[in-house]
Amino acid sequence: MGLIRSSFSFMAGTVLGIYVAQNYNVPNVRKLYNTGVLIARHLEENYRKPKKKEEDE
Repeated sequence: MGLIRSSFSFMAGTVLGIYVAQNYNVPNVRKLYNTGVLIARHLEENYRKPKKKEEDE
């Protein structure tokens, strides 16, 4: 009984996720993540402060 009770929310979430993915237009999360990382890299490269030169060199 404990196994069924503890895994009920996991099973219900899985079934609900499958239903939503099949019946609604859900965006691709991996593609959104990769786009966000690409934009963050672009911003960092363009707006990073220049490195300070050491006076010893």
